[in-house]
Amino acid sequence: MEPAQRIAELETALATAERQLIESYPMASLGRLLAGIVHEINTPIGSIVSNNEVSARSLEMVRAKLRESAETGTPPPPKVLDVLDTLVSLSAVDRMACDRILSVIRGLKTHSRLGESDVRAASLPELIVGALKLACSEYKRRVKVETDFAALPDVECYPSQLSQVLLNLIVNAAQAIEGEGVIRLSTRQAGGMAEIEIADTGRGMTPEQQAKVFQQGFTTKPPGLGTGLGLSISHDIVVNQHKGSIEFESEPGKGTVFRIRVPFTQPKP
Repeated sequence: MEPAQRIAELETALATAERQLIESYPMASLGRLLAGIVHEINTPIGSIVSNNEVSARSLEMVRAKLRESAETGTPPPPKVLDVLDTLVSLSAVDRMACDRILSVIRGLKTHSRLGESDVRAASLPELIVGALKLACSEYKRRVKVETDFAALPDVECYPSQLSQVLLNLIVNAAQAIEGEGVIRLSTRQAGGMAEIEIADTGRGMTPEQQAKVFQQGFTTKPPGLGTGLGLSISHDIVVNQHKGSIEFESEPGKGTVFRIRVPFTQPKP
């Protein structure tokens, strides 16, 4: 085999491997978050199971007391009313727990539509809130999240792809914050386009890191935590898929701000 032919075959194989790696990244990043998501829904499910056991015992006691009252012709004891109040309270707690589970599931469903290939109108605040719900295991209890959503029309986009970008940036922001900090997310209209800003109070990036931030394989995270694909793929999704732009400002020790701009309408094929 001629050297030139051999080189061409190697280049083709490398390109194929690179494409497969990039295509698998959304599922891989989602998989890393599943442990946190499981924890998020495990706590409310545990509450529901515990409340269900208490409710079952309480209902059995109420039924016995009511049957006894019916047989003796006397009014139910006051304790029955107390138990009923407890059951109502437990029901309210279960309702909140179910709402929490449903909110996480809704965010997961929005993000996991990886095969979605059609452009459609989507609400930026809804995409952001969905991404926040998925990423909450990375920041809850130690990072405060602030939002400021301007009144904007829906944006034509590939919702699952834009959701992937938002999730990448939110997780990056949370992981850049050591200890307590703040992540601020806002939307506005700028230059005739819809703009999303994600700012954090994390460790920031050095000028050397900033120069490589969108390069494939580059990461500022410890081994095993980052793949170096997230920002590269995010850049491709915003710039090439949505005909928009993604920029950032960062200062070591003070944090990073990413700004995404996408047009309100996508050009027709």
